[in-house]
Amino acid sequence: MKNSSKSIKILAFLAVFLSLNYSYAQTESAKIDKLIEQKRSFNKKNKNLGGFKIQIYNGNESQAYKIEQECKANFPEYITSTKYKAPEWKTQIGPFKTRLEADRNLLLIKKKYLGAIVIEDKI
Repeated sequence: MKNSSKSIKILAFLAVFLSLNYSYAQTESAKIDKLIEQKRSFNKKNKNLGGFKIQIYNGNESQAYKIEQECKANFPEYITSTKYKAPEWKTQIGPFKTRLEADRNLLLIKKKYLGAIVIEDKI
């Protein structure tokens, strides 16, 4: 009799413990879904996030625009831009969201522009 009473208590404890654990897991899943939705909303609102570009030239203005036009002809699938950041003009290709994406494209671009490098930039 004493043994069966002890067994019932143990089973009851396990049942309560497992049901609490299950309900906690369900709550965590809802919290994760809420965090994912918040991250998506943040990304939509803040489109000017960090990313990467490939810089193919750094120097004077006329050469920078010349290389930009040449790059647009050689690589029409990429967005190419020239900007001034004192004291140099920079010709860049991009944007790329990840370093991996930029590095993969760098391999192709380096065939034409040997001095090309990946840089961090706002995209």
